[in-house]
Amino acid sequence: MTHPPLRVGLTGGIGSGKSLVAGVLRDLGAAVLDADQIAREVVAPGGPAYADVVREFGPGVLAPDGTVDRKALAARVFADPRARLRLNGLTHPHILRRLAEDAARLDATPGVDVIVFEIPLLLDVTDGRDLGLAGIVVVFAPEEARLDRIVARDGLLREDARRRLDAQVPLQDKVARADWVIDNGGSRDATRAQVEQVWRRWPHRQR
Repeated sequence: MTHPPLRVGLTGGIGSGKSLVAGVLRDLGAAVLDADQIAREVVAPGGPAYADVVREFGPGVLAPDGTVDRKALAARVFADPRARLRLNGLTHPHILRRLAEDAARLDATPGVDVIVFEIPLLLDVTDGRDLGLAGIVVVFAPEEARLDRIVARDGLLREDARRRLDAQVPLQDKVARADWVIDNGGSRDATRAQVEQVWRRWPHRQR
């Protein structure tokens, strides 16, 4: 009897290291669905949320080539919780639909044993039950380390980086709801070892 792939959610807080963990899981053989990449696609010109986002937030969030300037849009919504809610309402239904469609395609793909849903706002706006997740991995890192990473990666002032941290559900709250926790506060090798240990615990090898 053929069983469907194991479905696992992957989340954390901004700057916690979700992409690093997703990369390790991909190396181990998981198929990874990246919600952030899908978010870029749904607001691209011709994408299902593009016109609504431009209508809601105006031409000030557009780059000269007509694409959505994600940095300008992020600055807008992280400064205004109501704007962030409006953006989520315009984009998240399309993102979740795409995740479900892509997962269904992977379900029917020979050799796919594990599907990882990398969703930054998992546990912020959804619990993943509509995606049929068997469990959730939360990537943890200390707040100061996360701030350092966001400042270095995005070129933000430290107070702006902290504002983005504060806009999300506290990472400790996510850890409390996790099925598996990866501590990414140390070296990359230490993180990889933890991911490999979790991978070995998953039941996909026995299905």
